[in-house]
Amino acid sequence: MTGFAAHWNKNSNLAWAFDTWFLNLFAREKPFLFNGGGYATLSFIPTLATMVLGLVGGEVLRGQRQPWAKVRWLVLAGLIGLGAGAALGGLNICPVVKRIWTPSWVLYSGGWCFLLLAGFYSLLDVWNHKAWALPLVVIGMNSIGAYCMAHLFEGFVSGSLDTVFGANSFKVFGEAYAPLLHGTAVLLGLWLMLFWLYRRKIFLRI
Repeated sequence: MTGFAAHWNKNSNLAWAFDTWFLNLFAREKPFLFNGGGYATLSFIPTLATMVLGLVGGEVLRGQRQPWAKVRWLVLAGLIGLGAGAALGGLNICPVVKRIWTPSWVLYSGGWCFLLLAGFYSLLDVWNHKAWALPLVVIGMNSIGAYCMAHLFEGFVSGSLDTVFGANSFKVFGEAYAPLLHGTAVLLGLWLMLFWLYRRKIFLRI
């Protein structure tokens, strides 16, 4: 990018400059020059902002507002977040980039999360439609476990599926659909692990 937006170019901005100073303060095998993925240490700041939005949403649900007042608050906050994030990106002030967790991504993704939270809260708590939600409850009750499994066991589950069923078994609908079927099978495998924990009331918490 050029002009004002150039400060978001990969490995050529303030965050990159900070890392070339900060990360070279520590003993290293060779000097730090750049991160191949464009990641930066300072990205922890907007990441913390996302966590704060989650805390705000949780406090709204725990608060004293009437149920539909909570829904209206979440919907309004979601629309504001979506609009603000999209506007910052559209005006080239701050691009909406998940990889480096830009501030506009915080607002845009936070907006979607508030809207989804409003929808699920309406269905589950206001209208009391809970029977369909067991698959989500299993994940939500062990969200830390789900996160860890996704990073620690995904490769094992994926390789095991190929070993047991054969890599070509997921190409039954053609090469193009193989990643979708394989990914679905991996997700099901991880969910079954979580379901085993759920049935035994084993929950990872901090």
